[in-house]
Amino acid sequence: MGGKSPTGPAADPAPLLEALGVDFDPELLTLALTHRSYAYENGGLPPNERLEFLGDAVLGLVVTDHLYRRHPELPEGQLAKLRASVVNMHALAGVARGLGEGGLGAHLLLGKGEELTGGRDKASILADGLEAVIGATYLAHGIETARDLVHRLFDQLLAEAPLRGAGLDWKTSLQELTASAGLGVPEYKVEDTGPDHRKEFSAIVFVGGRDLGHGEGTTKKEAEQKAAESAWRALSEELKPGPDAAEGPGTTGV
Repeated sequence: MGGKSPTGPAADPAPLLEALGVDFDPELLTLALTHRSYAYENGGLPPNERLEFLGDAVLGLVVTDHLYRRHPELPEGQLAKLRASVVNMHALAGVARGLGEGGLGAHLLLGKGEELTGGRDKASILADGLEAVIGATYLAHGIETARDLVHRLFDQLLAEAPLRGAGLDWKTSLQELTASAGLGVPEYKVEDTGPDHRKEFSAIVFVGGRDLGHGEGTTKKEAEQKAAESAWRALSEELKPGPDAAEGPGTTGV
């Protein structure tokens, strides 16, 4: 790798490697786990940001390819929504937390400041670290091994993507769903309570005249989004096809 090299990961890497099912050159693994805060505090070591950049592209390709093949019925906009439900900071952080004892965070090299402020469980740091590990996998073993790793780690998220994808904007997703089902445009009724500086909002969404979802929040938007989510989930269950129809083609490709 060139330049200075850290002494090694923060914890014994064996549980992490077992969870990943991939072997790495120790120097490459250490680079993948080196957060910029640690690199800066240790005399300008190379951080994992270049590997993160590479891993982001690999992850995006594998997930996009899978969704494209699995959902031939969906237009580009819906595919993008599904992909974003899998490839986002919070989803990646959740996967990272499940990697071996203590999760990926136990193995990251962090600066003292990040250590003191809970950096080992910070979603952005975990997501970036996971992308760096995916990038390192691609660099060391190629696209097939990287693809296999992504599928092992993200299969559940990929399977749930049609449900999770709506969460990027529940109101838009609900309107798309009601339009496709010929149910018209959802209507929202919002009420607020409490003093001006601490208002609480409650929302009800009606679909075809039916009270289909409720939501509460500290803003009107939040309450409407939660009501839309509730309605979207209820309506999706009602409209869900049978088991045979729900299955897409089995080809996975890249």
